[in-house]
Amino acid sequence: MEKVLVAGANGTTGMEIVKNLQGHPSFEPIAMIRKEEQQATFDNMNVKSVIADLEGDVKPAVQGIDRVIFAAGSGGKKVKEVDRDGAINLIDRSKAAGVRKFVMLSSMGTEDPSQNEELQEYLEAKKEADEHLKSSFLEYSIVRPGALTNNEKTNKIKAAEKLGEYGEIPRKDVAQVLVDCLQPNMLKNKTFEILSGERATELALQEIDQVS
Repeated sequence: MEKVLVAGANGTTGMEIVKNLQGHPSFEPIAMIRKEEQQATFDNMNVKSVIADLEGDVKPAVQGIDRVIFAAGSGGKKVKEVDRDGAINLIDRSKAAGVRKFVMLSSMGTEDPSQNEELQEYLEAKKEADEHLKSSFLEYSIVRPGALTNNEKTNKIKAAEKLGEYGEIPRKDVAQVLVDCLQPNMLKNKTFEILSGERATELALQEIDQVS
């Protein structure tokens, strides 16, 4: 079983990722949390956890880790410190620790942050983190969903390197895509956008994978 560190495990999307990984035949989730009091939640789920702060020393969190999913977010409060610098911190430490793959939860609109004045600072931070990951020589997948909703999982998406439209997607579907990206050589060094759609998630991702 490979160990998967889930950064931001206590968040809404992070929790869905952890649930997806529970009972997985190949992967064991390790929840990365910031506060000791959050540990009980994962203890009750029978999921191992590690306490680390993206703004501090994350070196202990990546020891013995095979793959990483970054699903942490500042919620707009510490955009540069968490969404950019925190991600870069974890990328660098993951590389040093010999992590095999880094899966990044990014955002649609990151290509051109100036197009969205309201979210410009956040999208700029995400863009810098994405670019750092691309140049890190780590194997990666960068997933850029539209607006996240708390709707039920549909198992149906649309995916492309650039969709050319905006829309929504349930967090549960996004969590599934992030977990699917963990597989060896699956969506290797790909950056792509996802929205709710009509294609079965597995088929939509296979199609992206085949684009050279």
